[in-house]
Amino acid sequence: MISTNDVRPGMALELDDGLFSIIEYQHVKPGKGRAFVRMRLKKLDTGQVLDRTFRADENVQQARIERAEHQYLYHDDLGFHFMNLNDYGQIVLAPEDVGDAAAFLVDGLTVGIAMHQETAIGVDMPAAVEMNVTYAEPAVRGDTRTSATKPVTTETGMTVQVPLFVEQGDRIRVDTRSGEYLTRV
Repeated sequence: MISTNDVRPGMALELDDGLFSIIEYQHVKPGKGRAFVRMRLKKLDTGQVLDRTFRADENVQQARIERAEHQYLYHDDLGFHFMNLNDYGQIVLAPEDVGDAAAFLVDGLTVGIAMHQETAIGVDMPAAVEMNVTYAEPAVRGDTRTSATKPVTTETGMTVQVPLFVEQGDRIRVDTRSGEYLTRV
């Protein structure tokens, strides 16, 4: 248990309705009455953001989140397979547990997996991922008057808007936060 006076943004709390991460924290001392703590919390399993108010001296349960480096192996009917780089144990995550990160998972990619009580609660992706272009339409010669782009398909099936000079077989770097093209590798 931890007092609401001691919590900080980024901490994880185990409340009655689930597991939450603190986004914002504000300690309020009104002129009249008792002090209270206002928090903006993000539910870790659904991503829902809520505002909660607690008494200033109220105790809440701090969640223990363990993060371990895992290597992505492959995807099949069971889900996404990862190998722990410390003990070489393998885990399988369902597509709903991986979420939007599935579009960026290429074989051999090292990711961080957050675990709570032996249950995976999230995948921490690197800022950028390198992918091969599997399909790209040829660029039209002379169509460079503006900063024109074209859609290409990557090895994961993701469609990315890239400059006209990118061709099939090229390797590109994509930002995992926005899904935008960064550079050709």
